[in-house]
Amino acid sequence: VVRGLMEAREDDVTEEGISYVAMRNLFVREAREAMEVKVEKKTRTTHIRESAERVELGKTMEEWSEFRKKMNPDSLTHRPEFIVKPRGQTIWEGNTVKLHCTVAGWPKPRIAWYKNNVLIDAKAHPEKYTTESNYNMHSLEIKNCDFLDTAQYCASALNIKGEVSSVATIVVKNGYSPEHGVTFQTTIIDKFEVAFGHEGETLSLGCTVIVYPTVKKYQPEVVWYRNSVPLKPSKWVHTHWSGERATLTLTHLNKEDEGMYTLRVNTKSGFDSYSAYVFVKDADVEVEGAPVAPLDVRCHDANKDYVVVTWKQPAVEGSSPILGYYIDKCEVGTHHWAQCNENPVKYARFPVTGLVEGRSYIFRVRAFNQEGVSRPSRVSEPVIAMDPSDRASLKGGTHVETQGVLTRPLPSVGVIPGEPTDVVVTEATKSYVVLAWKPPVQRGHEGVMYYIEKSVSGSDIWQRVNTGMPVKSPRFALFDLAEGKSYSFRVRCSNSAGVGEPSASTGDVTVGDILDLPSAPGTPVAARNTDTSVVVFWSASKDVSHLVGYYIECSEVGTDIWMPCNNKPIKQTRFVCHGLITGVNYVFRVKAVNAAGYSLSSSQSDAVIVQAAICKFPRSSDVTMLEAVKDYMILSWNPPAHDGGADIRGYFVDYRTVKGGVAGKWHEMNHKALTTTTFKAEDLKENVFYQFQVRAMNMAGVSEASLPSGRLECKEWTITVPGPPVGLHVLEVRDTSAVILWEPPVFDGRTPVNGYYLDLKFESAGEEGWKAAHEKVNQVKYMKVTGLEAGASYVFRVRAQNLAGVGNPSVPIGPILAQSRPGTKEIYVDVDDDGVISMVFECADLKAGSEFVWSKNYQAMADTSRITIVTEKGKSRAIFNSPSLEDLGTYSCVVTNTDGISSSYTLTEEGESKQSGPRLSLTWCFPVIPFKNEMAMELLEKGRVRFWTQVEKCTADCQVEYVFNDVIITQGKKYTMNFDKSTGIIEMFMDSLEVTDEGTFTFNLVDGKAKGATSLVLIGDEFRELQKKSEFERAEWVRKQGPHFVEYLDFTVTPECDVLLKCKIGNVKAETEITWSKDCIEIADDDEDISKHDAGVYEVFLKDDRGKDSSIFKLTDAGKTLVNGKKVKKTKQKKRTNSASDIQVISTEHGIILQSVVTYHHEDLRVGWLHKDAKISASERVKAGVTGEQLWLKINEPTEKDKGKYAMDIFDGKDGVKRVFELSGKAAFTLSSISSSDRARVIGGLPDVVAIQEGKSLNLTGNVWGEPVPEVSWTKNEKQLLSDDHYSLKFEHGKFASITIAAVTTTDSGKYALVVKNKYGTEAGEFTVSVYNPEDDDFVFSLKGSKQ
Repeated sequence: VVRGLMEAREDDVTEEGISYVAMRNLFVREAREAMEVKVEKKTRTTHIRESAERVELGKTMEEWSEFRKKMNPDSLTHRPEFIVKPRGQTIWEGNTVKLHCTVAGWPKPRIAWYKNNVLIDAKAHPEKYTTESNYNMHSLEIKNCDFLDTAQYCASALNIKGEVSSVATIVVKNGYSPEHGVTFQTTIIDKFEVAFGHEGETLSLGCTVIVYPTVKKYQPEVVWYRNSVPLKPSKWVHTHWSGERATLTLTHLNKEDEGMYTLRVNTKSGFDSYSAYVFVKDADVEVEGAPVAPLDVRCHDANKDYVVVTWKQPAVEGSSPILGYYIDKCEVGTHHWAQCNENPVKYARFPVTGLVEGRSYIFRVRAFNQEGVSRPSRVSEPVIAMDPSDRASLKGGTHVETQGVLTRPLPSVGVIPGEPTDVVVTEATKSYVVLAWKPPVQRGHEGVMYYIEKSVSGSDIWQRVNTGMPVKSPRFALFDLAEGKSYSFRVRCSNSAGVGEPSASTGDVTVGDILDLPSAPGTPVAARNTDTSVVVFWSASKDVSHLVGYYIECSEVGTDIWMPCNNKPIKQTRFVCHGLITGVNYVFRVKAVNAAGYSLSSSQSDAVIVQAAICKFPRSSDVTMLEAVKDYMILSWNPPAHDGGADIRGYFVDYRTVKGGVAGKWHEMNHKALTTTTFKAEDLKENVFYQFQVRAMNMAGVSEASLPSGRLECKEWTITVPGPPVGLHVLEVRDTSAVILWEPPVFDGRTPVNGYYLDLKFESAGEEGWKAAHEKVNQVKYMKVTGLEAGASYVFRVRAQNLAGVGNPSVPIGPILAQSRPGTKEIYVDVDDDGVISMVFECADLKAGSEFVWSKNYQAMADTSRITIVTEKGKSRAIFNSPSLEDLGTYSCVVTNTDGISSSYTLTEEGESKQSGPRLSLTWCFPVIPFKNEMAMELLEKGRVRFWTQVEKCTADCQVEYVFNDVIITQGKKYTMNFDKSTGIIEMFMDSLEVTDEGTFTFNLVDGKAKGATSLVLIGDEFRELQKKSEFERAEWVRKQGPHFVEYLDFTVTPECDVLLKCKIGNVKAETEITWSKDCIEIADDDEDISKHDAGVYEVFLKDDRGKDSSIFKLTDAGKTLVNGKKVKKTKQKKRTNSASDIQVISTEHGIILQSVVTYHHEDLRVGWLHKDAKISASERVKAGVTGEQLWLKINEPTEKDKGKYAMDIFDGKDGVKRVFELSGKAAFTLSSISSSDRARVIGGLPDVVAIQEGKSLNLTGNVWGEPVPEVSWTKNEKQLLSDDHYSLKFEHGKFASITIAAVTTTDSGKYALVVKNKYGTEAGEFTVSVYNPEDDDFVFSLKGSKQ
């Protein structure tokens, strides 16, 4: 074998050597000939022959080179190509046809044949198909062809370099068409009903189809649809047509299979269809309270190592809201699932990176909440990790071959790639940011890889993100970015030659969710449908982007259990909820969903009883003819005897012709429902017989047709129509409109006039130029014509109508020039300061005897008591005495003795009208200033009282009137007022409350014509309590102006068993006198120590020129045991072990802590911890210790194994005690995760103690965390602070809470706290502020008793 390979190798070398020598000799000869100058005479024939020989030699060398390249096994592989393509054919039915093709490629391609994009399995149908493949020649034989074999056949060749295909069409013809001239009628029977299934089950739907007449070898086309999308056979969907029955089988149901299923049967004469809904319920959850599986997992934007996975949120979140999702991937051909994200994502869209180029993957998604993780979703369709351009070529992109072009090869190495272009941020959430860019133009022949760099906004430092793993795709997802921060990004290319220059920066991009949650849908309206279903309607969410759909939930009245009506979101705002219990009252609600999550649920619908809707009507009857003309008839009929439980909304009339006793096909006469029981059937043929039938309609639908009428002949009767209207005149002529008025005809005809039609034409047009100005009959004797051309002249006429028909037109009026008069004014509305509304019309062209004539709806006002007309010179004012709904209508004013000066104004209830022109709503009659909140009161320092309110909006002219007990008060010594018009806050301050201040405080506002008022009543016990608090606060403030006690006199027992009397004082000076006394007798510094006989009243006095203060402590007989040092010490010894409190469990960001507090702790105490009666060994995860008086056991990252009984043994050398705690349930192991991820926390930034000099400004900032973003407040001495001139409180970016105290004083000393709160918990970050004066100190004095 080796010798054979060597000989073959030598033959190749020999052949290549011969080629090389021939080419060398050729080039050397040409070079020599180019250098030697010869003069040679050639004939034209010789020259042409030599040129042809050179061309032929060049072609031979090129063909030889191509042949060697293809036949040499060591050359590069190449994609398949069709040398001979299959050719389409037309054959007769019953014959056999054979398709041939020849394919080249290396490695050798595999050939597959398709019929209408469905793979042909010749082995499964050997009686029909035969395939052969010999020496790169391939064939498909189709035997005994019939009509169903007419199709497009595709030959597909595939190897590792790509795929190509070629299509040929086979047409099978018959000598005749059996269905020619046949009209098919299709009937669907044995229909499938609304179906319910569970995930994992198999469901079959079927119908029997009858096609009449039956034609041999003709079959209808049967197509199944889901939500109007045709279904294709797959491993999840199987269809079958037996010739009579159509069946659809859904294997292994999933929520993706839920929807409206439709069977459509197509014939050459038309189609018939039937639809019903299929509901798929969730499979049972593995963990009680866990969410159900997500659905509709799809892959987008796949590249070499990157793909975006999307999904839809499930309808049921479980017993608690969904906290996030996990995405899993699996390489096709394996069964190993790997989790893609360590931290759950809330956004229903996630970029998966780190894929291996050329491999196929499938994905699935799992949801989780506090109770556990859901089942995985149905897997996605497989996706290949490869460049989109390579994927296009793999699917059979166009392959263009070039021949006869000789190019010099470009160097494949040594070219440093250029800069990427168009670097943009395609997605930005608080979890990740996705970048996309275009590859550089200059990149050499080898592939390029990319490095991504980031820079914090405001910094010039760039940090490479993927130093150890360059990416191949022009996409990249960045994780672990700080939410709320701004970053810039850029990209560099690299290959073996080096790293290129960076691209242009993207600019600052803030990390955070761009897509907001959708707003709640409108309140649903539920209506009866069937005995087991209800129709629900709702209005769409107003503020929503990228809506995924809606979920509908139902609940029985009286319960709070909500069940999903659909498990697959729908985008329509109407849904039929099936599977309900007959006779039960239900309420419904709807929530919207997009990629960001769920909206709030809508308000509940009104309760509805599940029962069949009103849907059956008795037929209308007795269709008769009232009048007949040569081309129309007037019909009448009786309404149904019963309306089916709902008002009849209209009628539809059908007709058919009758010729020679043979009736034709029914046709519709009217497409819009009639509101009367008469109808004018128009466009009929004279002397032709017709039959008519009528169908009634109400809110439930349309009834069956009535019995046909008798044969009615369309033959002209002698009837009388109305005469022409009279008195036409024109008002309110404008550039594009005019109002035409008229009087009714003198002669009404056989029946009264019931309407009018207005016609118009251009002045220059003939009689054929008349056209109707409107389609519907006009019931009133005026009409405003709009849409006229400015500057054009028009002629108008009117025709009257009664039941007999439309009469002759009136005498035309015109020409009327469509042009506004110079100086034309319109009626405008005025509202005075008292809210009185009036309409004003002005005319500057008054003449002698001219009057303003007002009318309502272009008729004289019948009730003049409602409006008062006031005319002054060229202005007329119509004043509404008491505006109400009775005043609605169109008001017009005409000035007599002028050239038609007039105007109109429409007053409607809502300020809207179908007519054009000005209009007014009654809701504007009395404008009111809106308040954000009513007047409130709060107590400030020094006992000051603040009354305040805030308006929603106001102008700069807004004025405030301050009133106390109906008496206007002004700013002075007692009252201080402030009105910030930029914020709308109105304030009034009082230094103190006196007995005379009991009553009602009112703010009266006037802003132009708008008014507003708000009041606060302070009387009785409420006022007296507030007064006491004010006096106390003021007294405290006065006390603290001099030396005072910050902490009053108290006692404590020291670790040495000494009794310590102590107090804390502030605002003292060197001159301040400090005096101790017992039972009113001063105690000197050299007095004896305190003993058990020293019970009594102890007092400390402070005094200087600014004031004085005192503190008293009573040490009576009841407290002697505390004073007795010996007893104290004995009690302490006795309680060392028994003073331990019960074990408590608390949650931290790392795990849980079991702790107990010992009141009397001593270094001799020995503590041991046991778990399930076994001693606990210390480790990195479990640690025990003592901090101060706390005995604790820390368990980091607790698991189920950590549950059980814990015991703590305490021994002090003499006595011992045991404390036991049972750690069970889920709470202990979920608090930690909630605390670390979602619970509101103060995570740093605040000190424990702040000492600051008086007069300075203090600024502190605390770092806050929580999801959702917590509410933030500040307290001082457990009293909430509000932002004002002294305290500036801010909360920025949902993370940083700051407090600024301007010019601190000693009164600012105290215990402060930053309190954060969200739905998962509350936490406070406490710190102490101590304000000192450089010249003063705070002192703590003590009296010690010796150890007894």
